[in-house]
Amino acid sequence: MTPPPTFEFDAVIVGGTPAGITAGIAVARAGRRAVILERTAHIGGLPANGLGATDIATRGATGGLFLEFVRRVKAHYCNTYGPDSQQVTDCSDGYRFEPHVAERILLTMIAECGDKLEVRARRQFNHEPRNAIKEGAALRQIRIVDRTSGAEEVYRASVFVDATYEGDLAAAAGAPYMLGRESADEYGEPCAGKFYQRWRAPVDEQYSTGQGDNAIQSYNYRLPLTTNRANMRRIEKPATYNRDEYLSLIDDLRLNRFAGPPTPLEFDGIGAITNMVRLPNDKVDANNQHAAFISTDLPEENWPYPTASWDWRDRFAERLHDYILGLFYFAQNDESLPADFRERCNRWGLSLDEFPDNDNFPRQIYVREGRRIRGEYLFTAHDALSKRHSRAHLTSITASHYALDSHACLKREAGRPHLDGFFSYRTTPYSVPYGVILPLEVENLLIPVPASGTHIGFSTLRMEPCWMALGEAAGEAINVSLDEATTVRALNVVELQRRLLAAGAVLTYYEDAAPGDPHYEALQFFALRGFLGDSYRANLDAPVSDAERSQWTTWADTPDLASFAGTRGQLLDKIYTEVNARPDAEQAALYASFKN
Repeated sequence: MTPPPTFEFDAVIVGGTPAGITAGIAVARAGRRAVILERTAHIGGLPANGLGATDIATRGATGGLFLEFVRRVKAHYCNTYGPDSQQVTDCSDGYRFEPHVAERILLTMIAECGDKLEVRARRQFNHEPRNAIKEGAALRQIRIVDRTSGAEEVYRASVFVDATYEGDLAAAAGAPYMLGRESADEYGEPCAGKFYQRWRAPVDEQYSTGQGDNAIQSYNYRLPLTTNRANMRRIEKPATYNRDEYLSLIDDLRLNRFAGPPTPLEFDGIGAITNMVRLPNDKVDANNQHAAFISTDLPEENWPYPTASWDWRDRFAERLHDYILGLFYFAQNDESLPADFRERCNRWGLSLDEFPDNDNFPRQIYVREGRRIRGEYLFTAHDALSKRHSRAHLTSITASHYALDSHACLKREAGRPHLDGFFSYRTTPYSVPYGVILPLEVENLLIPVPASGTHIGFSTLRMEPCWMALGEAAGEAINVSLDEATTVRALNVVELQRRLLAAGAVLTYYEDAAPGDPHYEALQFFALRGFLGDSYRANLDAPVSDAERSQWTTWADTPDLASFAGTRGQLLDKIYTEVNARPDAEQAALYASFKN
């Protein structure tokens, strides 16, 4: 038997998600060779498949390649339609976009890397141990199936990246992982375990037991719907249509029975079953309607998905596709529903200019949570609930901000105030430590997407801006490890942070300072080391106080600056320059002192 062909790269990335793409770009821009292995025929993950309303609570909390992508989105709409166009208004400074625009921009960013970054589509990784070949704990090569030819291929790399939504590569390589929900007692997290809450209302303590279980939050598809008749495809009855699945909607509408107060848009017919956020060109990003008991999520049936075979996953994806189309078809056509409601629902349809090779339906299922790989640091709710400019996140590789956010885990239950598992719990901007993407028990592997977190902690990490930043950090970590001839686990995190800051990353958020500002890198560096306290204002142009000057120069061992007169930002820059000029051994000793 002829052995399969073997390909070798500096970095092999499994998963053409946005995080996989940013990892590859970071490697390629440093002059190294990377390959992205994507199971489908298209790259881009969820942003290229309907998730056009960017999930970020504080714009500016995440930078780097994510922010570059956002700026390119805005530039696209400005250049195509004019800076004063409705499309530019609707793109909301680049944070809202059409799926095909997201895919085009990501492809452009990849193409600009030339032959340093290759994408090989229709490459499937089957998550069996035989396909992750190790020497001791070190992952050395993987086996992939070319879905077009059916042939097997082997890929070798200095470092691998698991950028799959499912965590397939890390699991096959033997990394420990978590599924389901931890109990409320395990980590003392809000909303943990079995949890019931009317949408945007107080918690129902009668039914919220906090008990842990194996439940997985539900998945759906994000649909770019439109009311533009010239660009609309009517929603047709799917072949597997089962009217009985949707009958509860009849009484919900008749009795105004919702799990929370509908917003004005939700009264517009189809908004009763799907939440809509406006996108350019008369489209919306249609997501699950959290205030409804029946919507586009399909709880419970996805529980086997994270560890199932691709055959099972594909069958579930088809089931979810038909379920969602069936729900819209029912809302638009079933005569048991009020005529005026059906008429308003019939204003909406699929967008003809999206997903033309897939009957105008998204190609990618929204896997909100698969395996959560256990890493050197376990991110919990508490990491997102306090102002984290502290030394606990000395190794931050990105800042981020979104609510703790989970979709339903169980189907509708009689007498319950909502579906079990739904929550949205306010957070503050936070930082994410490097250990979140370092899996335990496996070397030469980084996990920016199936990152290390509890169910509650992961519920905020799982947003695409954060994933993109973690992917970029993974790529830069590969560069540092290869430059230093060390492993990604043993690399100099300070050097990794320097490179991320040089690339425009945000490691800890300030509302009055952004990448490119004077003194920004020094601010970020020393804020992570506890110099500035917990305020979200840096006040870099303010005069440095006597107490600050004494503290900072003592901590950094820079006595020659003890009489410096100037602004906070200027002193931070002076200290940063002096510290960075020291021999490596002295720098390392100083950095070690910050950990104590």
